[in-house]
Amino acid sequence: MSLQSELNAIPGVTADRDAATHQFVFNHTMLRVKDAAKALDFYTRVLGFTLVRQRVFDEAKFSLYFLVLVDDPARIPAEEPARGEWLLSQPGVLELTHNHGTQNDPGFAYHDGNGEPRGFGHICVSVPDVEAACARFEQLGVPFQKRLTDGRMKDIAFIKDPDGYWVEILQPTSRL
Repeated sequence: MSLQSELNAIPGVTADRDAATHQFVFNHTMLRVKDAAKALDFYTRVLGFTLVRQRVFDEAKFSLYFLVLVDDPARIPAEEPARGEWLLSQPGVLELTHNHGTQNDPGFAYHDGNGEPRGFGHICVSVPDVEAACARFEQLGVPFQKRLTDGRMKDIAFIKDPDGYWVEILQPTSRL
């Protein structure tokens, strides 16, 4: 039996993808952030994301920031609507949502999903060299949830963003 046959045999898995779902793209995940400036600094400076779009909804008191990991930002169309069409066609976009004023409330925090009640767990960024990436995070003072030396899985690390969300760091040769 092939690996795909084994996976397709798992209860609940639909082996024959409906043709209507062809060309669907898992586009983005949204995280709510307390302080947009701190979150943007983390995702752009520490993890290398590029901010592609900002939407400010003053009347509703929130802003959206759409970020991508792209090695050549020149690939991003400079003007709308091409920029928006490009963004919606990309896999793995990160949307940060900031509710205005939360950054000024010292007692305010979003639930990271890893405490009770459990829910959302983490996002993941693959890197070419997990040891070099973790050494850089260490130098930048990024908090770790799990270092490479912790636990049994020595090829996976977890860092924390400014809101406490976990970001798994691994390289493509890691074993999930």
